[in-house]
Amino acid sequence: MRLDTLSALNAERAARRAALIVTDPEDGGQRLVRAAAIDVDPLAPLLRERLRTGKSGLGEGPDGRSVFVAVHAPPVRLVVIGAVHISQALVPLAAQLDLDLTVIDPRTAFASPERFPGVRLIAAWPDEALRDIGPLDAYTAVAALTHDPKIDDPALIAALRADCAYIGALGSRKTHARRAERLREAGFDEATIGRIHAPIGLDIGAVSPAEIALSILAQLVATLRKDRLKGRDAADAGR
Repeated sequence: MRLDTLSALNAERAARRAALIVTDPEDGGQRLVRAAAIDVDPLAPLLRERLRTGKSGLGEGPDGRSVFVAVHAPPVRLVVIGAVHISQALVPLAAQLDLDLTVIDPRTAFASPERFPGVRLIAAWPDEALRDIGPLDAYTAVAALTHDPKIDDPALIAALRADCAYIGALGSRKTHARRAERLREAGFDEATIGRIHAPIGLDIGAVSPAEIALSILAQLVATLRKDRLKGRDAADAGR
């Protein structure tokens, strides 16, 4: 890889932006395609599909020539607001999906290392905790699970402003209707509020914390795969 290509790739990595390296197997030529530039690239359909799946591999260009596309995407961060039973059930499942998990809860009785061994745990209010983990972005998922507006709302507001890849909130439809009213008062329009998955998780009839955790991660994966990652960076990649 040429030094200028490597430098450009490292810059995209440092900024947590996706990029792809396209290699011509015949002559070894390489070029970098930033996620934001996929739409205008002659290989756009192929690049979108590779970015959607997150898998590198051979493909065919419009001229019939084979190319190898290497995908370089940031790891998806899962920020869970609330050190609750559902959050505990999320831990092993998130690890199997290679999600970078952080649990935030100012209630120290819940946010204890004993309840969340080996997990990045921040016992602080979301406004402070989110500053500690760095800027939210299009490769961040936020799940608000406390049922407490004082804790959930600041995190949801930050996630909406950052255009996170996935945003979900626990609670009934009535609870979400009240939440939506608060968000409207905070200046968000209906389309933006509509990005929140609420009630959170796919409707699989989940009852136990483990089942709810499964429904949340299934919805998260479905969202990422259908919009990888995301239309504002790489055009919509729906099937």
